[in-house]
Amino acid sequence: MKYEKALFIFNGNEDDTNMRQNLSEILPVLSTNIKELTTIRTMSLEELKDTCVNFAQEVELIIVLGGDGTLHECINSISPLEKRPVLAILPGGTCNDFSRTLNMPQNPRQAAEVLVDGEVVDIDVGFADKRYFLNFWGIGLISETSLNINETQKKNFGVLSYFMSTLKTVNQAESFFYNISGESENHQGEAVMILVMNGNFIGTRKLPIPSLHPSDGLLDVLVIKNSSIASFRELLSMNRPNTDVEQLSEIIHFQASSVQITTEQEMEIDMDGEIDGVTPEAIRILPGHLQMIRCQDNRKQVSP
Repeated sequence: MKYEKALFIFNGNEDDTNMRQNLSEILPVLSTNIKELTTIRTMSLEELKDTCVNFAQEVELIIVLGGDGTLHECINSISPLEKRPVLAILPGGTCNDFSRTLNMPQNPRQAAEVLVDGEVVDIDVGFADKRYFLNFWGIGLISETSLNINETQKKNFGVLSYFMSTLKTVNQAESFFYNISGESENHQGEAVMILVMNGNFIGTRKLPIPSLHPSDGLLDVLVIKNSSIASFRELLSMNRPNTDVEQLSEIIHFQASSVQITTEQEMEIDMDGEIDGVTPEAIRILPGHLQMIRCQDNRKQVSP
């Protein structure tokens, strides 16, 4: 067996019918491939965080069944520790963006099958004001979208709720004045959104930025100057090999290992879909800070 001791943790506040179905498919796969598997259902974020910390010294692997918010709390629990076990994600949320970055199937049973013989890779972690993020740090349109999400819509429509919220927010988007200073680049002006990215997906959609990689020791900084069609056309054009980012007029993109971001007025910060803190903020990358399981490229995936 590849792993002797592992913790499997899941959020007990999820819909019981859906959870029972997921567990009936996942647990047989995990239990037959891990010698000693501890399964814990947590009923609060505090219990989730405490469980991650308490078991981190005892197990080789922590398996999380949940969405981006559950994963965010888990990595914030184990990232400060000196001994950090391997971390694996089984998709159980609305978007599951970082599991997509790790090439994991979006069907929980298929993800469990991949997990037991998946590739362990070093993954960078973003760090900002004593908080950690895996996928992105953002202000402006991205945080306003998170705040505008209707919980009933989210429950009933899943991913569609994010797009409905975005459409509503775009119509209300107001620009703000910013200043960004990095090691070799400084920018200031007006924008409707700033993203500092480590993962490849937001709201289930892959960002068209070829340089984005969660193991390159760099943050990708993206500034969207306004919410016009021209801005989003330029963003989509970044995936073309002949695009010169220095010639783009509606967006700014560059890479850095650390940045300082200030805004004229305080802006609420969205980290991995969770609203936490306000600007100004210093952000840096922690190269290879966590080990995580990803689906090997040569393994065929089946859509859920």
